[in-house]
Amino acid sequence: MVQPTIFRQLTLLMSAIALSAGGLTAIFNETSAGFPVPVDGRTDFGIQLDSEFDTVGDYAARLGATPALYGSYVNFPLGASDEASIGNEVQDLADYHSSLMLTLEPRKDLSAVTPQSLTDLTRDLQAWNRKGVPVMVRFGHEMNGSWYPWAQQPTAYIEKFRQVAAAVHKAPASGMLWSPNEAGGYPFEGGSHGVQPGSPDFQVLDTNHDGKLTMDDDPYAPYWPGDDAVDWVGLSVYHFGNAYPWGENTIPEPGKLAAKISGTYKSGRVDETALPDFYATYAAGHDKPFAISETGAFYNTSRSDGAPALAIKETWWNQLFDPGLRAKFPQLKLAVWFEFSKQENQPGNPVVDWRTTTDPQIRNAFTRALPNRFVMAPLK
Repeated sequence: MVQPTIFRQLTLLMSAIALSAGGLTAIFNETSAGFPVPVDGRTDFGIQLDSEFDTVGDYAARLGATPALYGSYVNFPLGASDEASIGNEVQDLADYHSSLMLTLEPRKDLSAVTPQSLTDLTRDLQAWNRKGVPVMVRFGHEMNGSWYPWAQQPTAYIEKFRQVAAAVHKAPASGMLWSPNEAGGYPFEGGSHGVQPGSPDFQVLDTNHDGKLTMDDDPYAPYWPGDDAVDWVGLSVYHFGNAYPWGENTIPEPGKLAAKISGTYKSGRVDETALPDFYATYAAGHDKPFAISETGAFYNTSRSDGAPALAIKETWWNQLFDPGLRAKFPQLKLAVWFEFSKQENQPGNPVVDWRTTTDPQIRNAFTRALPNRFVMAPLK
């Protein structure tokens, strides 16, 4: 079992003392440490879990270890059923000594962020923190894409992100993750929520002022909410294939993961070298811990041709686990695998199996490859 971080060891010790005295409330009210950051040289291992079909305990049993973090998606504002569901998960995470990445999705639109919804969020986070579970809040992720109702609205997005951050920072063991999509293919034309030409948001996104929105425009800076509102920075970074339209089962090219993060990816017909270096600008440049907040490798279950699932996924996780990645991005403090099998909104609507733990052959290879420097939760 991978050893926990020093911070988490201290937190657990403090929690045990507090429980013997009648609860955690005093500790969490006295100090506001925010979401814990692993010590130098370590990276938390996390999992985006499909809670409709999977549980914290079932995944831990398959892996043979408990991730340091579990991710959940929820509509914002949270309804009663959402609060109950997350509350149950938080209890499981407390039992397993793990933390939560809560992805808040304003599925109606950004107007869902209201004073009452923010008050309720603070209350929930404080209650979950009192149970001993740190919470990383990822609000309106992949906002630079064109596929979500909060997408490509930089002015309103920044305003609402900052409001959410203020509410989150009132909870003592919670923090804010700002997490765009890696920008290969930006501005992702064809999505149902893309920015309209001529609109005020279009003018903001047209960073080179040439009257067009292309990969030559900065895909990140217009959405930046400010250092005081952001605790962690992260990216969704996937291997979907080697060329659009996706659908073929292909082996990731060498160095692709690092190149996607640093804006240096170029392969065949794909040239993304106009993109900025996300890590250099936002992790190193703003001195923030960096998260690969979603990752996985595309395997189309409806195709029998192409590369096999194990070869595709193993090539990708070997890039994630490569010590050279940690050397290149020393502030990489969290990596989260997307443990879903789902229909993707891509040409042909394929069912893509991103998982690594349900097929025994893939699971065994994955667990053998997972290095000790990737931090798991402490033993129960």
